Amino acid sequence: MIETYRGTVRQVELDHMGHMNVQWYTAKFDEATWHLFAALGLTPAYFRDCNRGMAALDQHTKYLAEVTAGDLLVCRSKVLAVENKTIRFVHHMIDPTTETLVATTELVGAHFDRERRKACPLPDAVKAAAGGLVGEG
Repeated sequence: MIETYRGTVRQVELDHMGHMNVQWYTAKFDEATWHLFAALGLTPAYFRDCNRGMAALDQHTKYLAEVTAGDLLVCRSKVLAVENKTIRFVHHMIDPTTETLVATTELVGAHFDRERRKACPLPDAVKAAAGGLVGEG
């Protein structure tokens, strides 16, 4: 797994029970996703220059431990499978002070042509880079 996010839980991210609200888990996992994509060659410049994008097709999140304001968080990520037009990947959100697994999310993203608004094949270099990060759940 590679590190794709590092941050903290902010007071504003807490719900009325004093724990980080689910919307913030999703936001932090989303930031991790963009770092994972960049590691594969799917950089902001690539998306702009080639008029390409990624779209989430499926996401499953598991909440395993509560976090509160001030807690440190790290996401580590890996590719589970790469197909012609899609990448399936997982993020593990960890409290680095205790190595406690806080949450996981598994996603499937489709590579698409932003002009045609249709899925299109991933570049061969991205498939190769993604294949180098493939691991079990």
